[in-house]
Amino acid sequence: MTKMKFNLLAVAVAAAMGASAHVAAEGPAETIAEAVKEGDVSLSFRMRFEDVDQDLPSGADKDASATTLKTRLTYKTADFKGFSGLVEMDDVTELGSVDYVTSPFDSTQDADASAIADPEGTEVNQAWVAYTYKGNTVKYGRQRILLDNQRFVGGVGFRQNEQTYDGLTFKSTAIENTEIFLAYIDRVNRIFGEDRKDGEPSNLGDHDNSTKLFNVSYSGLPVGKLTAYHYDIDNEETNAVKSFSTKTTGLRLAGKYENFGYTAEYAKQSDAHDNPSSYDAKYYLLEGSVKLGGVTIKAGQEVLGADDADGYFITPLATLHKFQGWSDTFLNKGKGNLPGGIEDTYLTVSTKLAGVKLSMNYHSIDADDSDVAGTSSYGSEYGFVAAKKFGDYGLSLKYSKFSEDDDSNSLADTSKLWLTATAKF
Repeated sequence: MTKMKFNLLAVAVAAAMGASAHVAAEGPAETIAEAVKEGDVSLSFRMRFEDVDQDLPSGADKDASATTLKTRLTYKTADFKGFSGLVEMDDVTELGSVDYVTSPFDSTQDADASAIADPEGTEVNQAWVAYTYKGNTVKYGRQRILLDNQRFVGGVGFRQNEQTYDGLTFKSTAIENTEIFLAYIDRVNRIFGEDRKDGEPSNLGDHDNSTKLFNVSYSGLPVGKLTAYHYDIDNEETNAVKSFSTKTTGLRLAGKYENFGYTAEYAKQSDAHDNPSSYDAKYYLLEGSVKLGGVTIKAGQEVLGADDADGYFITPLATLHKFQGWSDTFLNKGKGNLPGGIEDTYLTVSTKLAGVKLSMNYHSIDADDSDVAGTSSYGSEYGFVAAKKFGDYGLSLKYSKFSEDDDSNSLADTSKLWLTATAKF
C-alpha cells in the first residue's frame, strides 16, 4: 500500500468509526465492549512547506525544499474501571520528489542538499494502556513524554514525525500540590524514522535504551513551582551514540508575581554507563518576563557548559527545536551542544493582533569555553512566527536566520522558512 493510499484509508476509517461511535456517557463505561464503543476518534492533517538556504564557511551553498503532509489517526477508549487505551497512527508523505536530506547523517541524497528532518514513513506513534486510581496513573506502551519545558525530555512536536517513548511510566497527583513522575524507557522513537530513504535500517532512528526518569514538582510554595529531577540515560545502540548515556540531576524554580514571571534552573551532568568520555558539566538558566498590556517581553540566558576538552553538557531527549534558535544550527547529531559549550542570551517579544499570534526572537550565542571551541562567539539568530486559528483549521508562517561570526569559521549562515496549514476533525 502506498503512503498516499494510507492517507485515503485514514479518512475512510475515521469516517466509519466516527459514524458508529456513540456519544460518550456521563460516567465510565460498564463493560469493555462499551468502553471500546464509546471511544473517541480524531483525524488531523498538517501540511508544511519548508525551505532551507545555507552558505557554508567554505563558500559553497546548500539548499533544499520540501512539501510534506502528516496524517494522524487517533483512537482512545472510554474509561472502564480505571482502565483506558490509545492507538495513534502517523503517516508522513512528501508531496513531490524527495530531493532533500532527512538528517545530517543521510548519505542517500544529493550532497549539496540541506537537511529537512521530515522523512517519509508510516508508524505507530502511540499505543498504550493505562490504569488510573485516586490520582495515580500507570501507563505502559508507546507514549508521549513531555517534562517541564521539554529542555531535557520532550516530543519534538514541531517535526512531522514526533519523538515518542516505549516503556512504563507512573504519574501521581495524589499528594496535594505535588506531582511525581517516574519512567523506565526501553526504546526512544526519534524523529528520523525507522529507516533511511534506501530502506536500510539506521541507528539514526529508534534507539534501544535502559533509561530511567525521575521528576517531582511542588507548587505549594509562595514563590512558585519547584521541580527536582534525575535523568539516567542508558543508550544501548552502536558506539556512535554511546555518548548519549549520561546522568543529569537538577532543580528548577518557576513562578509569577503580578505581570512578572521568572525561572531559575541548575543541573549537573556526568558520563554514565558505556559513554566513552569522562566528564562533569553544568547547566544554568536564568529567565525573566514582563507583560505590558497585550505585549509579553521575555529575556534570559541559558548555559550548557563544558568540562574543558573532556566533554560537554548534552540533551539527547530534548525538544531541541525550541532552544538556541529555530535554525537548528546547534543540533550536533542530537546532542544539542558543541565542544566548548554554549551560552545563549535571548530576547522574545510576543503579542496578538487581530486574532493573529505574533512572536519575534533574537539569540546571541557564544562559546562557554573559547579555548576548546576555537572561538568566543558562534553568531546570532533572529526569527518570527505568525499564526492564526480558524476553528479546527490553522495557518502559520515561520522564519529564522542564523548568521555566523566571522572568526568562528565552522558554522553555516542558515535561513529557514515554514508555511504550515493544519486541520483537525
